[in-house]
Amino acid sequence: MNYRHAFHAGGFADVIKHIVLVRILLYLQDKPAAFRVIDTHAGAGVYDLTSEEARRGDEWLTGISRVMQARFSEATLPLVTPYLDIVRAFNPQRDLTAYPGSPLIARALLRPQDRLTACEVEPKARKHLIGALRRDTQARVVDLDGWTALPAFVPPKERRGLVLIDPPFEQKDEFDRLADGFTEAFAKWPSGSYLLWYPVKSRRATDGLARHVAQVVSAGATPGKALRLEFSVAPQTADAGLVSAGLLIVNPPWTLADELRAILPELQKPLGQGGAGRFRLETAKP
Repeated sequence: MNYRHAFHAGGFADVIKHIVLVRILLYLQDKPAAFRVIDTHAGAGVYDLTSEEARRGDEWLTGISRVMQARFSEATLPLVTPYLDIVRAFNPQRDLTAYPGSPLIARALLRPQDRLTACEVEPKARKHLIGALRRDTQARVVDLDGWTALPAFVPPKERRGLVLIDPPFEQKDEFDRLADGFTEAFAKWPSGSYLLWYPVKSRRATDGLARHVAQVVSAGATPGKALRLEFSVAPQTADAGLVSAGLLIVNPPWTLADELRAILPELQKPLGQGGAGRFRLETAKP
């Protein structure tokens, strides 16, 4: 497996992940106290949708491109507009040629008192990310492996915020590393919010991760909650690419589940491939 951001920029998985990211950060804005976003596998920051990597699968054509053209209900439109407005800001000529990654989406939602720590070790991606955030006093790009950074940077001095864990899944043990890394970080910062992304290829691997995260969260000194969201755009077959992806959202805003129940049904048709997409949204259980 290889789910490096450049190959999947603007695809359905990015759309789902980034809508959730925006909803969480907007919730954090409701209180004046500062928050920090820690992105453990940040990527390049902005992706050229005309590049060789993006054109390899053209996933953005069945992802963000369709969502930008979709019609939403009066109830759902205000929930997705902040995300779509950020994407539009990177495409001032109206043609969709660029897609912002998670660190640039997070940066767009920082207030003057908030901060971003973005970790990236791949040299080319890190160079692009540094260029995108150059001279930004609120954002710091760190040349540190995300698995090392995860326990090292929590808790942040702000004591409020979100940790986004979105690895490329290049190694066979990536699910185990995700489970172990989250466990170590959560032990140090149980009050923080965490957003864990994963591809759905093996039901055994995804169910095991969800059970583990739910067990860690429920066993904390102050038991918390973990939402499990999975979205599929087509049936899973042996030779299929990325057609299903998931998120585990730890300590979610109390408003998030209801917001997603409004948003997700309206994404099934535009994001579906060969038919409507499917989703599951539930509380993860040990």
